Amino acid sequence: MNTFISFVVVLGLLVFVHEFGHFIWAKLFGVRVLKFSLGFGPKLAGKKYGDTEYLVSAFPLGGYVKMFGEGPDDEVDPAEKAYTFYFKPVWQRFIIVLGGPLFNILLSVVLFFLVFAISGMPQPVDTTKIGGVGEESPAEKAGLKVDDVILTINGEETKSWETVAELIANSGGEQITLTVSRGNEILEINAQPALDKTKNIFGEELEERFMLGIMRASDFVVEDVSIGKALSASFVQTWNFMYLTSVGIVKIIQKVIPAKELGGPILIAQMTGQSMREGWINLFYFIGLLSVNLGILNLLPIPILDGGHLLFFTIEAVMRKPLNTRIMEVMQQVGLVLLGSLMIFVFYNDLVRLFG
Repeated sequence: MNTFISFVVVLGLLVFVHEFGHFIWAKLFGVRVLKFSLGFGPKLAGKKYGDTEYLVSAFPLGGYVKMFGEGPDDEVDPAEKAYTFYFKPVWQRFIIVLGGPLFNILLSVVLFFLVFAISGMPQPVDTTKIGGVGEESPAEKAGLKVDDVILTINGEETKSWETVAELIANSGGEQITLTVSRGNEILEINAQPALDKTKNIFGEELEERFMLGIMRASDFVVEDVSIGKALSASFVQTWNFMYLTSVGIVKIIQKVIPAKELGGPILIAQMTGQSMREGWINLFYFIGLLSVNLGILNLLPIPILDGGHLLFFTIEAVMRKPLNTRIMEVMQQVGLVLLGSLMIFVFYNDLVRLFG
């Protein structure tokens, strides 16, 4: 129940911020907003203030802002054209649509800023502690274990993980002797490095080198930082997540990352619940990551997504006239099929993880 509630709250926040981005820009450009809904489908609750009806709808996986005169076929009194979306200049329509993803990205900046300003920034500590041992690796066969601290390799002191990696890589494949600290014991362990390919975070092979199959422990300390540094770091962190999300999408298309790694609402709900149990810092950080993902995914040039509309507006600006209505309708139907197929697929992946 806690997982479900936290998921609904987090998703509601992300959807609200996204739709508010569309809403506020529409208002600034004088477009009349008819509906602002959290969720899709049947209305659960609603209240009208001014021209806008604010709704909570049955299906929480999204939301929408309905604007006056969104399409060329909408019946509009000529005297009210100034309040329609369709008759606004293309650059204003572009900004209104871009506002949703942009506000999601700004939300990430705000959340990361709060985390860094209040709790401090994690600073990595260079260590020679082993954080992971690969299965069937030379390290596992030699008897190395997680939390072992490497003191020397072939008698040479190891003060950093870079030194550890260099000494193993430069071994030429010959047996090496590691002095490690394990609890209250000092042990000498002989290991035989094997030639293997290093990989990046997306699983791509980079270069061949001699390795033992060990990973560094992720030790860090939290340092207090100034408001200015927290703000700049929040922009850097948001940019890094934007870059990783974009590259990740490309790698999925290239099949570097298996499609089975994609997750849907069930996986997000599980991760949200876990982040909530680990404390508000982890929860804020996770929401920031989700918000970046939502912003970038909505910018994909797929009809029915914000990115598809931005593509239409770009073409309109270049051609100096709107795309044919029939062409846009067909493209949006194709986009709807693609998006629906993707939702079914990620739901399937979630169910396989849950029950597999």
